[in-house]
Amino acid sequence: MASGPRRMSEPIRHAATVILWRNGPHGAEVLMGQRGAGAVFMPSKFVFPGGAVDPGDHAAPLAGHLSALCARRLATMAEPDAPPPDVLVAAALRELEEETGRRLRPATYPGLRFVFRAITPPGRTRRFDARFLLADAACLAGDPQDFSAASGELAHLRWLPLPEARALDLPFITEVVLAEVTALVTGGDQPGVPFFDNSGTTPQFRRIV
Repeated sequence: MASGPRRMSEPIRHAATVILWRNGPHGAEVLMGQRGAGAVFMPSKFVFPGGAVDPGDHAAPLAGHLSALCARRLATMAEPDAPPPDVLVAAALRELEEETGRRLRPATYPGLRFVFRAITPPGRTRRFDARFLLADAACLAGDPQDFSAASGELAHLRWLPLPEARALDLPFITEVVLAEVTALVTGGDQPGVPFFDNSGTTPQFRRIV
């Protein structure tokens, strides 16, 4: 099922993000970093590691490693040109490793949870159809504090308590996602994946169930 006609302006690229969280000494924490001041898209904003799907992500051997629920929801309301669920996840995992130097252990891939989707509104310098995946830091290989292999695209990489993260200079959609994550990691339920659909002429809010 398609999400609706796309508005012709800046092309919309498919993208994916991993939100890593853990229980810290002062409650739940998330891993975030700051984009450069000279970045074309969201300069100086604090964000989760993620980015657009690359051609190489189609060759990643992830088929069959996702939970059935995660795969089904990633495929629901997808545009005809949308990459398969395993390709979206491959992009998210690649971006995580590039931007933080950290990677998930393959045995933990079924634990990934699709928690949010948003399409950038028209008029922005870049537009993405972004899927946000939540993962427990216990799924990481190696030291979760070691960012020495990070690419440098994100500065000030660190684990932030949720109240501190929500007080940073964030893109609007990141604020919304953080509110959703806060509810989830503190025991809240999610009646379907929130979807901020700005693909057409009229913004719509949907839920992917």
